[in-house]
Amino acid sequence: MSYAGRPPCDEGVIRSSDGASPCAASSGPWVLAATILASGMGFMDGTITNVALPRIQQELNASAVDALWIVESYALMLAALILVGGSLGDHYGRRRIFLFGVGLFTVASLWCGLAPNPGQLIAARAVQGVGGALMIPGSLAIISASFSEADRGRAIGTWSGFSGVTAALGPIVGGFLIDNVSWRAAFLINVPLAALIFYLSLRHVPESRDPDARRLDLPGAALGTVGLGGLVFGLIEGTSRGFASPLVFLPLLIGVGSLVLFVFVEGRSREPMMPLSLFRSRNFSGANLLTLLLYMGLGGALYFFPFVLIQVHGYSATAAGSAFLPFIVLTFLMSRWSGGLVTSVGPKLPLTVGPVITAVGFFLFALPGTGGSYWTTFFPAVVVMGFGMSLVIAPLTTTALNAVSGRHSGLASGVNNAVSRTASLLAVALMGVFVFAAFSSALDSRLAQVDLSPSQQAAMEREKPDLGAAEPPPGVGGQQAAEIEGAVDEAFLSGFRLAMYVAAGLALLSALAAALIIEGKGSPARTQEAGQSDAEAAPA
Repeated sequence: MSYAGRPPCDEGVIRSSDGASPCAASSGPWVLAATILASGMGFMDGTITNVALPRIQQELNASAVDALWIVESYALMLAALILVGGSLGDHYGRRRIFLFGVGLFTVASLWCGLAPNPGQLIAARAVQGVGGALMIPGSLAIISASFSEADRGRAIGTWSGFSGVTAALGPIVGGFLIDNVSWRAAFLINVPLAALIFYLSLRHVPESRDPDARRLDLPGAALGTVGLGGLVFGLIEGTSRGFASPLVFLPLLIGVGSLVLFVFVEGRSREPMMPLSLFRSRNFSGANLLTLLLYMGLGGALYFFPFVLIQVHGYSATAAGSAFLPFIVLTFLMSRWSGGLVTSVGPKLPLTVGPVITAVGFFLFALPGTGGSYWTTFFPAVVVMGFGMSLVIAPLTTTALNAVSGRHSGLASGVNNAVSRTASLLAVALMGVFVFAAFSSALDSRLAQVDLSPSQQAAMEREKPDLGAAEPPPGVGGQQAAEIEGAVDEAFLSGFRLAMYVAAGLALLSALAAALIIEGKGSPARTQEAGQSDAEAAPA
């Protein structure tokens, strides 16, 4: 994924069902070890990939559009299929589907590590996303099914703590591998981890199913995938082909039409993967609108952050991976305290104030120039944004779960989790449009002050799709090359600043949504939806 740490409601997914096949006491630690390793692979993969992209772009001669696709192909399959992945485990066996996902994720990781060109890496990342959609919800469901209700709280705490550690160490370890071995090692490290997961799972994890599992919503999954895929394809390719191209506006039309049809189908399905009846709850609707807006800002902004650190400020991959560590530490340490705010002051206040503080953090990201120490440039922004998100993550999970009846908590958790992933998916593609436009305009303005021949100007025009990796034309050296490199850095910084402003605007909109929709302390926590959904009311 394009944001650090975990999406909201992971713990809610675990809490959502009774222990179906509790494991033996002696197997409990090994079950946790297997699920923590699997979740950690998924968390680390997203953050490591973002840090690795500048090196991948350089070594594979990939354009900035290719770099977007390397992230988006994975995120698209994960966001579109993660709800289906959880349902498959309920139907065909949680351990079986989990291990199938781990195997697919591992084969795709091996393909990523050996990919000779951007096209193969993009395809491998898409397969990796399918594996992640089976593996990640499977790991959460296995914890829920393997521990009794009395032991589940301790298991969740252990899983959450170690997941926080993997989220913190992932970018640092990945950066170290990129700097000292290769970016390919950041993918190949998944192979020995997967071998250990298989060994622990086959030896200690009990198989479980849900005899009352909801039907697989294959039409919904297909429409969701086509809809999101069409939007993402149109937004990404529009930056290089132009939005008037039939290869751009037709996918956009297909994407929008498919998503409209998705809503229509989900509203009439007897067992939809995303029950629209859940959204009759004001708090549930407000929590998911906040999630969509805020995580769009977060995911889109953080995608471009490593590029600025590495390509403009000259950070190593290890340093770039470490730059976001204060955010992860803050959100991890403050999660228990912020979760208690819902009980003491209600959900509205933290879910309004938190995004506002996060917006201030985004504004602070836009202030630094092309130089300066990390401690005086980006560290204050990371800390402020981390504090703001700390006020959001745990209260958001609590609000989404409390908004529906207990028997719908699993669906509510899964939907909110999927919304956060979809937000990041759409944000990277959407912000790419803004960054490309700002970069192109700023580069033209700055190169106008450099004495370039027509052929050199044409060469720089061809370099624009590489964004911050754009290089001076062949044969240009000395002071002129330095001026071109400075113009590229300043132009990319202009694009990054625009992304931060857009992210800040989305964060403020999410605060407004919380203020207008989320109910305050003492208001009814649920509406009629929580008691009876349309899907539930329909005959079986």
